[in-house]
Amino acid sequence: MKTLQLVLVIVITSLAGCSSMLSQNTNQKTRSSSLVDFLYPDEQSRQAHQPSIPTLNLPATVGIAFIPNQYDSGIRSNDEIALLEKVKKQFMQYDYIDRIEVIPSSYLKGGQGFTTLEQVSRLYDVDIIALVSYDQVSQTLENNAAFLYLTIVGLYVIPGNENTVQTFVDTAVFDVKSRKMLFRAPGINKVEQRSTAVGIDETLNEQSQGSFSLAVDDMITNLDAELGSFKTRVKEDKIANVNHKDGSSGGSLYFLLMLLTAMLILKQHEQITKQLYIKLTSVYR
Repeated sequence: MKTLQLVLVIVITSLAGCSSMLSQNTNQKTRSSSLVDFLYPDEQSRQAHQPSIPTLNLPATVGIAFIPNQYDSGIRSNDEIALLEKVKKQFMQYDYIDRIEVIPSSYLKGGQGFTTLEQVSRLYDVDIIALVSYDQVSQTLENNAAFLYLTIVGLYVIPGNENTVQTFVDTAVFDVKSRKMLFRAPGINKVEQRSTAVGIDETLNEQSQGSFSLAVDDMITNLDAELGSFKTRVKEDKIANVNHKDGSSGGSLYFLLMLLTAMLILKQHEQITKQLYIKLTSVYR
């Protein structure tokens, strides 16, 4: 009798974790990439980094890329491109942006630091690069209904798994030449969904992609706001110099306006003097 009870306990214990036998993504899984680790791979590079005041050439040429994941497969390449194309589409509407190049993360793999950024910027002929880092945690736990996984039917029809995916993305925008970070913006998302034991991997993959997409949408909104704030700080706090590719700049434009105003005043003064001279001449004749 005790032997039978022991066998039943073993069988029930084994079947209670059926989803773990049917999935490679049970419990918790993390995918992430780090801006700090990529740009400053060692302490020496962090101490040597001394950014200068940037000079922005408008309209700007911009590259955007995901920071590669150094530890696992990360985001699939086609998903990366699709997410970055959303960002590109949103910001191509501005007249101070000439073009935006979507750069696959494979161009950044194998290299680290600003030296790699400078190489990529020359390759794509861009002055500014936006680096997107991310951290995504996927977790699945069995709820009370998972007890019904003891039956074959239960594995297919009972939603006994609670799946949660939380995603954080962050875009940091750098002027490559000065190595100065211009501004940054985050995006967050959390999705929750129940699933059956069978097909849990497909469910988690769909949740992961959907959460990345929604987090990027949130990031786009924040990027737009940060871009407006940055323009204000450039004008008021002089945190960057601005040159226009037609040869003008913020300072030179002001000087040109002042020069034209002075010339106009001198011309008017010359006309008034001439008219006064004519009148005086006619009087004394």
